[in-house]
Amino acid sequence: MNKQKVWLITGAGRGMGLDIAKVAMAAGHKVVATGRNTEKLEQALGASENLLIVKLDVTNSDDAEAVVKAAVERFGAVDVLVNNAASFYAGYFEELTMDQIQKQFAVSVFGPMKVTRAVLPLMRKQRSGQIITISSSAGLVGFEFCTAYAASKFGIEGWMDALKSEVEPFGIHTILVNPGFFRTELLTEESTTYAKPVIVDYNERRTQQMQFWNGADGQQTGDPVKLAEALMIISNHENPPHRFIAGADAIGIAEQQVVERQKEIDAYRELSTSLSYES
Repeated sequence: MNKQKVWLITGAGRGMGLDIAKVAMAAGHKVVATGRNTEKLEQALGASENLLIVKLDVTNSDDAEAVVKAAVERFGAVDVLVNNAASFYAGYFEELTMDQIQKQFAVSVFGPMKVTRAVLPLMRKQRSGQIITISSSAGLVGFEFCTAYAASKFGIEGWMDALKSEVEPFGIHTILVNPGFFRTELLTEESTTYAKPVIVDYNERRTQQMQFWNGADGQQTGDPVKLAEALMIISNHENPPHRFIAGADAIGIAEQQVVERQKEIDAYRELSTSLSYES
């Protein structure tokens, strides 16, 4: 029988976060479900002795500290943190404003950092814990029209890679999740902001990109409930993977990146290895 754990999930009021919360509760775990709108959380999740709903804006460090305090007061621990809350600022780099790019990083990079910073002292004291951070295929390769989003996902990839070696000695596991195209609510108006068209040179390609993204919502092949169930399986492993590539499409992207990186290494191996001082 799997051990009952306390799951703290950000962005749990909708999309993938909601599915993870529901699946965790169905598996018998205790859940601290967080989001900016607690009424929406209550409507979506109901009430249970194994459920604690707490307001959390991931960009607010005070909120993050308060959530961890509430979790400890109610359940005595946080065993699994899921950094799921996300936003999507789409558009060509030149057309995105710096304010939009900063907002992308505020939610997708600094948000997970603030929540994780609030949780880590508790996990160090426990000498156990898991930090699951939802990245993206855009954390493996940058896509046109997704410069801000990809940059933020690459940011959390580097952060989580480095954090792994820092916290593993305390029994804390870091798990990066790279989903492909899952049918979440990321592409809805509530989560996606498009850059304002201002540069004529991008007009034709922008029109094509907008047609793709507007048509993609609700048509993604990935089932977020199945992804949530997969996370339950991974979480129960004694030594969970540092990286979980989720979805056949994501695996295809990752494998292509491996091939391309190897080609780049081989093409310039002689030049690259000639750059040391002469002995």
